[in-house]
Amino acid sequence: MLDQIDLTKKMSKEVYQEQMEKMESELAALQRECKALGIPVILVFEGLDASGKGVQINKLIHPLDPRGFEVHAIKEETEEERMHPFLWRFWTKTPEKGRIAIFDTSWYRKVSIERFEHKMSREDLAYAYQEISTFERALADDGNVLMKFFLHISQKEQRKRFDKMLHSKETAWKVSKEDEKRNKEYRRYKEICEEMLERTESEYAPWILIEAEDRRFATAKIFAQVIRQLKERILQEKVVGKPSSQSSEIQVETIQKNLMESSVLSKVDLTLAYTEEEYKKRLKALQERLELLHSELYRKRIPMILGFESWDAGGKGGAIKRLTDAMDPRGYLVSPTAAPTETEKNHHYLWRFWKNMPKDGHVTIFDRTWYGRVMVERIEGFCTREEWQRAYREINDMESHLAHSGAIVLKFWMQIDKDEQERRFKERMENPQKQWKITDEDWRNREKWELYEEAVNEMIIRTSTSYAPWIIVEGNNKYYARVKVLETVVNAMEERLK
Repeated sequence: MLDQIDLTKKMSKEVYQEQMEKMESELAALQRECKALGIPVILVFEGLDASGKGVQINKLIHPLDPRGFEVHAIKEETEEERMHPFLWRFWTKTPEKGRIAIFDTSWYRKVSIERFEHKMSREDLAYAYQEISTFERALADDGNVLMKFFLHISQKEQRKRFDKMLHSKETAWKVSKEDEKRNKEYRRYKEICEEMLERTESEYAPWILIEAEDRRFATAKIFAQVIRQLKERILQEKVVGKPSSQSSEIQVETIQKNLMESSVLSKVDLTLAYTEEEYKKRLKALQERLELLHSELYRKRIPMILGFESWDAGGKGGAIKRLTDAMDPRGYLVSPTAAPTETEKNHHYLWRFWKNMPKDGHVTIFDRTWYGRVMVERIEGFCTREEWQRAYREINDMESHLAHSGAIVLKFWMQIDKDEQERRFKERMENPQKQWKITDEDWRNREKWELYEEAVNEMIIRTSTSYAPWIIVEGNNKYYARVKVLETVVNAMEERLK
């Protein structure tokens, strides 16, 4: 691929100035239009050392409103970043709708520079490519304009630029020993980049190869490509637009046609129960064991992610409280998930959850999770049919990434029946200390019980995996439910710590 690039291409100063005056003005206007239409833009700059990524980024941002973009210079991982999953530091930097994120080197550092330095196995390399592909697809499906530029120069030109920088005290620091090594082993590094380009080329995130030996030619080509793709995306937004959200009045029959015949929830035995005496005895033993295991997780730097979903009044809070009572507060975070804020709505729906993923050795407990996309958002019409249908794949991909990074991932569905829910609702209304827990919306949601039941059945069937299983908790008896949650967490910890 790179061997076919004509690096002799040049542009005269006169032609360059004539073209750039027009393109700078056009790009500034397109930025304003993208902001007005809420189109997020991601520009990735990769390439050989000294190919001019920094120079080209500076040229590109010159006509832009600085309030509407952010440049991320990606270097070697910090200690904090190393303690999170690979994609965490990139998910958290994805732009809001209407903004531009520019990456000076990106997630491709892992499969280029780190691979060159023999920091990963073939198995890790293959999985990194898979993670990158699913990451880019999720961003593109969510409406991001994703452009990836690879700047190419010859070994001779690279050496020439290194020598020029080394000749001056002001710029010599820019040339590292690693840069020198990649120049010396230019062919091997180029082959690594060739494979990277080939394996991550896609319709939704294509590579744009830039002949970068002549900086004027490179700048003009980058501007032209950005302008072309932004125009296409803006036209698509205006002419086609986004599909309207589905009506909240979904018929149960329509949902059922798309499901497997088996109903997971109908098989749950809600008569399972413990007496108060049995509960206290088991709870004490489990919490003592959990306290020790939590310390071991921290010592061995194993992260854990616990997700809780349920019917309203299903017992999530009580189960979470019994977990945290036995854990060191410095080593866990409980993340309650409410309706998304305006900032959160302006990002991919998974963005707000990636922000709270635990670092190595820590535990994050999500009180409601990313599964809202395929339950409440689906039923209430807060997202389109296309959005919630592709969410199954996106969620499985995310959980796979988390598990591959070393995290224990468990998801609990707290199951109760409709009569038990009504009993708990009335109990809350009659208890002044619990009245804050019950809302009119809780009562309204009961009217859609069958819709939610079908959505939950589909969710469990399609997203319970070996690496991130669903645990259905028989919840009519709170004692039994709390013990089962604790037993499951303790067993998972013990299994990992063997």
